[in-house]
Amino acid sequence: MIPELREKYNAEFSPERYRRFLDDLWTINRGEVDFRVCETPLFLQESICEQLVSASKDITVKLQSEAFKQHCLDAVPKNLTVPNQDAHTTFLQIDFALCQDASGDFYPQLIELQGFPSVYGFQAHLDEKIKAHFDLARGLGAYFSDHNRDSYLDLLRQAVIGESDPERTILLEIRPESQKTRIDFACTEHYFGIKPVCLSKIIKRGQRLFYKKENQEIPIERVYNRVISDELQGADISYNFSFQDDLDVKWVGHPHWFYKISKHSLPFFDEVYAPKSYFLSELDHYPDDLENYVLKPLYSFAGSGVKIDATAEKLDSVSDRDNYILQEKIAYDPLILTPDDPAKVEVRMMFIWIDEPILVNNLVRVGKGKMMGVNFNKDKVWVGATAGYHF
Repeated sequence: MIPELREKYNAEFSPERYRRFLDDLWTINRGEVDFRVCETPLFLQESICEQLVSASKDITVKLQSEAFKQHCLDAVPKNLTVPNQDAHTTFLQIDFALCQDASGDFYPQLIELQGFPSVYGFQAHLDEKIKAHFDLARGLGAYFSDHNRDSYLDLLRQAVIGESDPERTILLEIRPESQKTRIDFACTEHYFGIKPVCLSKIIKRGQRLFYKKENQEIPIERVYNRVISDELQGADISYNFSFQDDLDVKWVGHPHWFYKISKHSLPFFDEVYAPKSYFLSELDHYPDDLENYVLKPLYSFAGSGVKIDATAEKLDSVSDRDNYILQEKIAYDPLILTPDDPAKVEVRMMFIWIDEPILVNNLVRVGKGKMMGVNFNKDKVWVGATAGYHF
């Protein structure tokens, strides 16, 4: 988006340089590649960067309002309530599509919110490797709020570990060794010494949880929770505790925020950066321009269950209407010039929330397909995960 930086980057790019970058990037994951990393970062011009920051901070203000607390009261399914919810989420991500108006200016449109950890460790690692292998202009950075790599990792460490011993903090996941985000687990362990532990390996004694390390039972004080509830419900896995138990652990972050800050939140926002969104169950009639809307399940990841071509027949066929929203379609406009087709962009603004929500980092998804998901971008190049850089 900064033409002179794009021109320079593309001119200096080579497949060999990209391959060396990937080899170095995935070494921390024993060279095992689980998702596509884009050939290029995004260069954010000042005007769009300011809009992203402004919209994100406006959303954090509204998330702290009494009106939002009322809005999300029924977000958590009754059978999935977990004791000891904290006052706010620890992690917050806000996803924006970058669009273009008639004058050619870019602006952000809200896609989704997430009160669940993203790849906070991996993004620090990715930034290091991009800077190591590509010549970026002096002063470009991926962090916000005056953070740099060290201060960012210090804040992330404080959020995840707090005052506990890292050995007594675990990253909890379903079969972490087979998750597509396992490189983030490797980065988190590298930076902080936190072990990824499968929930099937957890030992429960009374209200306390333990895991085994070198045949010793280690008490767990803090759980960096990466278990996605809907994935757990569909997983064929046994474990010896219940999330509904009153456990003597600190959830980082608490499972409720997966539901409370999610697509369930979208109808709450009606600002210029937010497309129209409605709970399907609350619609007396469908919009006349239904072709301009997309149907989304409230709690799904990676675009699963999304129907981009909504019709009255498709909407009528949904039986679980409380768990779907109808959202106005957003036109992602191509803005990254690549060797073949221009690429579209989605920017995730990443917050850490200890005492207050602090914008710290970003994640960028680049695509050329009908949607941003992997299935819509197969056999394409200059697509995938990356970071956005700004002055």
